[in-house]
Amino acid sequence: MSTAHGARARARIEVTAAIKDEARRQLAAEGAARLSLRAVARELGMVSSALYRYFPSRDDLLTALIIDAYDSLGESAEAAHDDTADPFERWIAVCEAVRGWALEHPHEYALIYGSPVPGYTAPDTTVPAAARVGLLLIGIARDAHQGPGLARPSLPDGLRSEAERMAVDFAPDVPLEVVTALVAAWAQLYGLVSFEVFGQFNRMVEDREAFFRHAVGQLARGVGLMPGPA
Repeated sequence: MSTAHGARARARIEVTAAIKDEARRQLAAEGAARLSLRAVARELGMVSSALYRYFPSRDDLLTALIIDAYDSLGESAEAAHDDTADPFERWIAVCEAVRGWALEHPHEYALIYGSPVPGYTAPDTTVPAAARVGLLLIGIARDAHQGPGLARPSLPDGLRSEAERMAVDFAPDVPLEVVTALVAAWAQLYGLVSFEVFGQFNRMVEDREAFFRHAVGQLARGVGLMPGPA
């Protein structure tokens, strides 16, 4: 790589980061629905045509911010995941990392788990980043199934075909009963986090850390994970 080419590449990385940082400030101040490429360009002292060379449309910028948010969340959860711990405690650690990230990044959390942005549909390119936490939870259940074992939940006959379809899609080596429980636990995890981030626990739950740990422990038990010896 020539010196000039390397300098251009570094400059592009720096400008792209500056655009994203300003867009995140706008998300915090105005919300995703009001994100404007023109406003971002104005705040950065750029002409709009120059910014379009980095992000051709608002949707392209939103997609980049969404992938960044999912990746940041996923990195936090993965950093908390400890292969040496028993599956129950690993589950708790991952869930607590999700909560911690959301409380530290409420506007980015709102972007990926809040109200849909009018006129925007997330493309398939967001899926790998969005799946990182879910894959961690599936992996914990898989390890328990292959190791100490799972206390399998019940599975109604009416859900068996749906469980078989889901298992083929993302968890073929996990018992069917556990697959449906994992999907329910994944949804409930983000319900717990969203209630706290968006203020629904105000004047209701005071010791939220203890409440959350208890609640996600119940989710762990629901997928068949049992606490190890104290």
